[in-house]
Amino acid sequence: MTNEEKITHIRTAAMEEARAEANAIIKQHEDALRSVFEQHQIEARRQSETRVRAESVTAKQQLNMAMSKAQLELKREMGKIQTELKTELFEEVQLKLLAFMRTEEYKEVLIRYIEKAAQFASGMAMTIYINPSDADKKTYLEERTGMTLTISKVDFIGGVRAVVPEKNVLVDYAFKGVLENEYQKFRFRGGVKGE
Repeated sequence: MTNEEKITHIRTAAMEEARAEANAIIKQHEDALRSVFEQHQIEARRQSETRVRAESVTAKQQLNMAMSKAQLELKREMGKIQTELKTELFEEVQLKLLAFMRTEEYKEVLIRYIEKAAQFASGMAMTIYINPSDADKKTYLEERTGMTLTISKVDFIGGVRAVVPEKNVLVDYAFKGVLENEYQKFRFRGGVKGE
């Protein structure tokens, strides 16, 4: 083999070896980059899922807060409307009560209250009060019951009050207290019939 053939052979062998090494280095870099890329994709997916979960939790919390706020506002509004309706209802009841107080039946109710108070006192001294609005009925009631009545200086809407000093007791058949008590106890029951 001539020198030139030897040089060509060495060059060819060196080039093939260099090409093989270069291909091996490129393959190694490609594998390393592919591995880094896959790890990056996995990490990016994990971060994305974490961010989506966090945003979902935040969105649910905001939704819950908005719902709570809306429910609270609704309850406030409902309470306000119920109070208005309750006030209107009891104003209507009071008007009906005032209309009832102009009837003969009301006089009979007063007579029953006076008689009950007298029974309770069992002959002890007592003062029986009628409402100032019933002053026109005083004589009639005294004649029917045989009791002496006093016109109260305090308006208790209607009915009768009696004081029995010996027992230190107030017998209260006044409408004002009953109305106030019913007003305090009254609750709307969500439209349930019969309650």
